[in-house]
Amino acid sequence: MKRRKQNSWRCLVLSILFLAELASAQSLWKAGAAKVKITPDEPIWLAGYANRTKPSEGVLQDIFVKALALQDSTGKTSVLVTSDLVGFDRAMIDTVAGRVKTEFGLSQDRLILNASHNHSCPVTGEVLHLFYPLDNQQKQVVQRYTTKLLDQIVGLVGRSIQDLTPAELGFGQGLAGLAVNRRRARPGGRGLPGPVDHDVPVLSVRAKDGKVKAIVFGYACHTTTLSGYKINGDYAGFAQASLERKYPDSIALFVAGCGSDANPLPRIRQSDSDAAVELARRYGETLAASVDLVLQEKLYPVSGLLQTAFERVEVFFQTRPSREELLIRLEGKEGLERRELENLLKILDRGERLLDRALYPIQVWQFGKSLKLIALGGEPVADYSLRFKGRYGWDNTWVAGYSNELLAYIPSLRVLREGGYEGGEAMAEYGLPAPFSGSVEEIIAEKVDELILKTSPRE
Repeated sequence: MKRRKQNSWRCLVLSILFLAELASAQSLWKAGAAKVKITPDEPIWLAGYANRTKPSEGVLQDIFVKALALQDSTGKTSVLVTSDLVGFDRAMIDTVAGRVKTEFGLSQDRLILNASHNHSCPVTGEVLHLFYPLDNQQKQVVQRYTTKLLDQIVGLVGRSIQDLTPAELGFGQGLAGLAVNRRRARPGGRGLPGPVDHDVPVLSVRAKDGKVKAIVFGYACHTTTLSGYKINGDYAGFAQASLERKYPDSIALFVAGCGSDANPLPRIRQSDSDAAVELARRYGETLAASVDLVLQEKLYPVSGLLQTAFERVEVFFQTRPSREELLIRLEGKEGLERRELENLLKILDRGERLLDRALYPIQVWQFGKSLKLIALGGEPVADYSLRFKGRYGWDNTWVAGYSNELLAYIPSLRVLREGGYEGGEAMAEYGLPAPFSGSVEEIIAEKVDELILKTSPRE
């Protein structure tokens, strides 16, 4: 009996010590948040759709870039940047990463740049440049906007770092049913599998006084409810605005997930009609309600050191077309299809070879044993998110897409074999010569495995 009492007391003491240590580790976080409005001040061509015929006509909703700086107990700082943009090209990423390293000492593994893949934002840089039949004047507008945007992002990173103060982090996951696998909705697709990722991951950042300082949340679905000529952030913009109204001391940051094969459905094809806008608003408020439910529940404390890794891995294309094949395909083509083929022919005309591979960016952040954040480049399909959460933990793994370069659609092997738009037809619009080879999924998965191991907490 005496020994049993001693063991009970020992367990109690160990539990108290563990909780004290956990609380201490949690309290060692510092966090800083900032945002900047990036709404253009002149008409500009809007991104994401190839069927637009003119620049923007007014503003439905302001758009933003936002940043969350996190500093662990070692004093190392990392910054997550989210944006109401369709994506970033390699030159934009390299410019921001280079300046951030020079000005603030952050290496690229400690900087994530994520885009909501918003289709109602300005065209930037060379992102999906074949989509848009821009004249010289419109190209100059895009260049002016892009130059200013890059300055704003770098300045924003600095302001988030300056804002670092003690904070507590918590993580939880909700659900929202906005996303529908859009491959099923395409011609001949009703018999295809329709996987989606309905999880709503939420990272809560609270100041020492208990007020919510920042809310980072994600969802895996195209931001394509609206398709007109007014600047806005689509459902993701409405969700962020809704959360910031409810939590007025906070900044809400949206992280796009692996939703390249998902659309918010139903959609109204009447551009910026009142009905379409109301639908986007409802989708945003539904997503915000899911986030709010998570915030009201008990979140898992996020503790430990933040270990980070970033690498680009080679992914390969299938057999590249010959000049003769391209010329045959060119016959009778107009619009985007013609620009895609002419782009490949121009490469050959310069005496260059069409690419046989590309460099694909993969990034991993591990918050001790509490949370894994995997940030994938391009437009990954839902299979990647479901695969990695199944492998590394459904409750504490967050998989983002649209990070660190909008390279192309990234199909799984299943989608690649099925073909269709996400399976290979969309490669030419990114200026790429052929679909990915059948090795693409395993190459990405092996590199993620490697980076997960590299960033795992040391015992």
